[in-house]
Amino acid sequence: MQNQLIQNYIGGAFSAPAAGRTQDNINPANGQSLGQVVVSSAAEIETAVHAAKTAAYAWRMLPAPKRGEILFRAQHILRQRKEEVARALSLEEGKSIADATGEVQRAINCFEFSAGEGRRSFGQVIPSELPNNLIYTRRIPLGVVALITPWNFPLAIPVWKAAAALVCGNTIVFKPASSTPWCAHLLTEILIEAGIPAGVWNVVYGPGGSLGDALVKHRDVAAISFTGSNEIGQRLYGLGAAHNKKVQCEMGGKNAIIVLDDADLDLAATAAVQGAFYSSGQRCTATSRAVVMKSVLSTFCERVVEKARALKVGPGTEPGVQVGPLVDSKQLSTVLSYLDIGKREARLLLGGSRLDGALAAGYFVAPTVFCDVERTHRIFQEEIFGPVLSIAAAEDEAHAFALANDSSYGLSSSVYTRDVGRVFRYIDLVETGILHVNSPTVGGEAQVPFGGLKDTGVGGREQGTTALDFFTEWQSVYIDYTGTRRTASFY
Repeated sequence: MQNQLIQNYIGGAFSAPAAGRTQDNINPANGQSLGQVVVSSAAEIETAVHAAKTAAYAWRMLPAPKRGEILFRAQHILRQRKEEVARALSLEEGKSIADATGEVQRAINCFEFSAGEGRRSFGQVIPSELPNNLIYTRRIPLGVVALITPWNFPLAIPVWKAAAALVCGNTIVFKPASSTPWCAHLLTEILIEAGIPAGVWNVVYGPGGSLGDALVKHRDVAAISFTGSNEIGQRLYGLGAAHNKKVQCEMGGKNAIIVLDDADLDLAATAAVQGAFYSSGQRCTATSRAVVMKSVLSTFCERVVEKARALKVGPGTEPGVQVGPLVDSKQLSTVLSYLDIGKREARLLLGGSRLDGALAAGYFVAPTVFCDVERTHRIFQEEIFGPVLSIAAAEDEAHAFALANDSSYGLSSSVYTRDVGRVFRYIDLVETGILHVNSPTVGGEAQVPFGGLKDTGVGGREQGTTALDFFTEWQSVYIDYTGTRRTASFY
């Protein structure tokens, strides 16, 4: 697909928008074009929603196990194309082949789990207070749903949304990130090969602002599932409420690893480096903060710097690379501005600059470590989304937990300790939706709910069986088989 034109997929056919505009799809490792992608307008959204609405009844009436069979075929095809898709992901988004391969596997797992839910979309039979009456509940699809996804996980996030939505019987209009159209195209190819009916899956490429607004405001779009920034998510959520839409937003994170004085420091330092720098820190679950008790702070910092200094930085497709480029020039500019802020606020231990030399043509930033970070510092509070770790000192266990909670975000956290009492106090006190004990802040499994507290998310969890809650509505069914008139009483 490299150097070809990526087109919209609407109503079972690939097509270009009427305006005929295109833009380059840039390889962030060298700034070169991987090909072209169309740039759509609200007119294409209208066409895609119409196609999805037209296909909705037949898809809804297809039994859920049969819908699941299509997803099972999709996961099988993706497994067969795993290396190809991982390479495309690495070229387009920048992450290392190892990280890209892990993302593809996550997508495979999400397809597999959601496919199985086609045989498990259970309701309940509920006892009636009246004789000869049956009451039961069942899930029904919403109709047309819109998926708006980010560039940092351009395959896994669309799959974990789409697989759940599809198995529930919804049809989809998908607006992928403009930076990663190739991954969206490959996903479309896989679903077509798996047998997805025309109109059930529609993809429109173009600017998030105008296309996202068109989706949220469209009378025939029942729900919107969004992953991205807080600024955009909060605006979409408000706009959705104004148009009576069901809206789900997964937004930012400022995740802390908490290192207590009885921790295995080598294990904790390894986890901090993995969480902060793999995928160039461009994960919502990335370890962007370390809260470390003072008695072990110096040793922890030394080990983190030693391990971070040993990381191999370069194009993600090169063997052995662990840290790739940032996704584009805009993200590079954002991260560099935070490096300048960090240098004014705290003490720089490692990195702190854009890489030049052989990597000058790409969007590469050196793995960066700041220490002496205070809770009031911007690098402690604001999401940077780059390979930057901010280390703050804690006086004791209680102070460590308080610092970890001192954030408007609440997605993921981890604690390193050998004390089971501390483990359960951490679970009771730390305000995140995902908690890890003696493991990094990153990672998750397809069968487990994903999401956070506070400003991180709104509208229900993704993944696991809880994903079905967002993409369905409940119906309660009363069946009276007495065959006679009944006098109703209400109290």
